[in-house]
Parts: sequence; C-alpha cells; structure tokens
Amino acid sequence: MAKVLMVQGTMSNVGKSLITAGLCRIFKQDGLKVAPFKSQNMALNSFITEDGFEMGRAQVMQAEAAGIRPDVRMNPILLKPTNDTGSQVIVNGEIRSTMDAREYFAYKKNLIPDVMAAFNSLADEYDVIVIEGAGSPAEINLKDEDLVNMGMAKMAKAPVLLVGDIDRGGVFAQLLGTVDLLEDDERKMVKGLIINKFRGDKTILEPGVKMLEEKAGIPVIGVAPYMNIDVEDEDSLSERLVTSDKVDLIDIAVVRLPRISNFTDFNALEIIPGVSVRYIKSAAELKDPDMIILPGSKNTIGDLLWMRQNGLEVAILKQAAAGKTIMGVCGGYQMLGETIADPLGVETGGEVRGMGLLPVDTVFEGEKMRTRVEGTLYLGDGLKTQGYEIHMGQSTLKEGARPLQHITDSVSGKSKDDGAYADNVYGTYMHGVFDAPGIAEAVVSALGKKKGIDLGTLGTVDFAQYKETQYDLLAAGLREHLDIDAIYRILEEGV
Repeated sequence: MAKVLMVQGTMSNVGKSLITAGLCRIFKQDGLKVAPFKSQNMALNSFITEDGFEMGRAQVMQAEAAGIRPDVRMNPILLKPTNDTGSQVIVNGEIRSTMDAREYFAYKKNLIPDVMAAFNSLADEYDVIVIEGAGSPAEINLKDEDLVNMGMAKMAKAPVLLVGDIDRGGVFAQLLGTVDLLEDDERKMVKGLIINKFRGDKTILEPGVKMLEEKAGIPVIGVAPYMNIDVEDEDSLSERLVTSDKVDLIDIAVVRLPRISNFTDFNALEIIPGVSVRYIKSAAELKDPDMIILPGSKNTIGDLLWMRQNGLEVAILKQAAAGKTIMGVCGGYQMLGETIADPLGVETGGEVRGMGLLPVDTVFEGEKMRTRVEGTLYLGDGLKTQGYEIHMGQSTLKEGARPLQHITDSVSGKSKDDGAYADNVYGTYMHGVFDAPGIAEAVVSALGKKKGIDLGTLGTVDFAQYKETQYDLLAAGLREHLDIDAIYRILEEGV
C-alpha cells in the first residue's frame, strides 16, 4: 500500500497544483513510483485519456511530472461549470448528471465509494500518492460533506502540508487563520506549513516565520520563491489569461470567453521566440493581430452571444474581411459556422446564427464525443497531428468548406474528416492540435510569410521535451527551498 502525502492550500490559486507536481517529480527522481490524486476537481480544462475517459488537466500535468500516463482514477470527480450556479458532474471519466450547487452538495456524499475505490486502486499500484486539495479546508459552511480537503485526508490517512500565498498578501493570517478554523483532530494532521511565491530577501521574513511556528505549533518546512515555471494551468485564475499589451513579431490574440475551456491548447505557440499570445476580452484589446483564435467553451451559444453583445464579433469579422487568419477550436469552431442548433436543450435550446465565417452548420446532440485522435492535415504537406475531442455537437460542411484534416480514433480505430477551412478561416474539434512536433512552427511560419517577415529557420520545438525541462526546474527549485528531508519524515511517519 502506498505512502500518502496531501497538499492543501489556504485558498484557491496558492500554488497547490504546482507544488504537488514538483513533489511528484522529486519522488520520481528519487526512484519512487508516484501518482497524483485529487478527489474532486472543478475546472473547464479537461483531458481525454487513452481509454476515452475525461479528467482534469491539473492531474494530467502532475502525472507527466511523475513520469506516468494520465489515468482517470487520479481525478474521479470532475465538475465542469455550465453557468454561475450549475456544473456537469463527471464521475470516473463519464457524465453522471448536470446539477446546481445545492443539488450537488446534497448528492456528493454518495460519491465517496467512487472516490475511495479510485484512491485505493492507485494506492495498490504505487509507492507514493500525492493528494491535492481544493480551495481551502477552512470553509466552515462546507466541512460537513467535505471529500476533497480534510475529509479526504482522513479517509486516506494522509499527513497534510498547508500552503499559503505570500504574493497575494496576508500569508501569516492565511496560514494561522486556516489552522485555527480546523477541528482539533484536523489540526493534528497538518505536519508542515509552506509559504509560497515569495519575492525578495528571505531574512526579512524570518521573524514572522518564527512567530508563525510558535503560534501554530507547526513547523514551516519551506519558503518557496516565485518561480517562472511554464507548466499547464488548472483554471480561469491562470496568470497567462491576464490581458497583456506585449505584441511581438507574430501576434496571436485568443478570445478569453467567459466559459473558456482548454486554454492550454495554445501553450505550444507561446514558447516560440518572436510570438506573443494575448488573451483578450474586448474589441479594444484585440488591436491588429496576425491571427485570432476562438477557443473551446463550456457554453458555446452563451459565449457567442457575449461576443455579439460586446462588439468582439464585429471586430473579428472586420479582421477576417481584411484577410487575417481566424481559427476556432471545438466550441470556437462551432461559433465560426453559419448556424448552431440545440434541439435537445443541451445548453440554451433553440437555434442561433453563427458568425458566418465557415460554411458549416452545427447541431448539439445528447451524447458527448470523448476520444483521443491522430490526424493528418490536408494542408502543410500532410503534417501529423494528435489530440483529443470533447464536444456535444456535430458539424456538417456545406458548399465552399473543405475538411481540415483526416483523423483516426485511437480508441475505436475509426477514421473520418475533421474540421473545415475556407480561405483564411479554419476550424477543428481537436484539442491539442498545436502540440505535435512541427505544427505550431508551421502556423507561425505561415503567419510570418503572410506578413512579409522572414522568420528564418525556426526548427522544431519539442513541446514534450520542453515540458520535461520545466518539471525538472520545478523540482530543483523545491529541493533548494523546501526541507525535503522533513517531507520524507512526514511521509514515513504518516498521521
């Protein structure tokens, strides 16, 4: 049975996912077979495993850091928000239901057997399981039915490392306040405190660290610096989604839709020298990019109407008419078409007019397409692609549209055409379409040529190797600034 360690945080976005990934990498480097686990994840960034199940991308990133294949057991519950109060509930990689917050709160205790079955199965196969919590364990209104923070720690008998974010201010109050709001038995499970995202002279912090240890009765096992590590982000709090004014030689604008999903699709473009990838929310922020990307969305019709109301649709149509490259991925592809029909009420029901940039009609269906695929582009000398599909709709090409690529389902082996293109507008259902070697570089080179800029020989960026380097840098940073020996003692001693 695996030894277990849990990483919890004082609030969302304090760096739990990153520290969990870093610990996974450290344990892997030290020769241990390690797996990540998060019982319940709320995020619109999801991934399809090789056997066709859907899970949160945070645990995919952590699995990569651990050097293992993503497995849906690492994230048995995934909540994908459909609006401000409701979410699609995905259990063991498959849709269970769509519920509002109150309904799910009353129901989730029924999912404990699913959570523990997934956890115990992993624990039988690995030396170490690193569990990530969600939000804060001190949400006193949610503690009775908790299955992701202290509730999970108790079920897994996991010692806890509590992480606070000094960059957001008040880190001592964050950590001490969280500890004080825990029950006595929960407080005893917290074996170490971590101050994360520190900038500056650590010696200035030392008096506060000493006082924190005295008041909390728990050792501070490290002060981690603000590390510029480029790994995939979990949700819409990602710093990469903050609007940037920086424009490079090749400027790519990604529309930050209200229900944006799988924005990690564009990480491979960001690492190419001379390329700026900006996430924009208004026509004023759009400026004059070389390429505009409409990403995936958990509410395609709602997000299309949002663009229609705030002027972004008109601005994009003008850019398209001027010959700029426009691309849509998944929900963004559907928006580019002529119509979107929702006869079953998957989203809002009815039918809406699309942007009319691709001769394509889309109809939402009740069953979600969920599979991994490999493809060959009809453009670009037949470059190979690979990724996955997660969508509820089927799109039909009309006169004037040609398929973008031919793909093969990695699960069933069936082949079909995917996506569409017409002149300077392109669409695909494939998430991760830029990740395969040569694809991102081919896109950037084409944009440069269209702009009259000779970018020289870009070469091929090995995105997978780039990520491996980032995980190693993360592990090195944590080894330097955390007491790894203390973490091993905590792991060995348990609770």
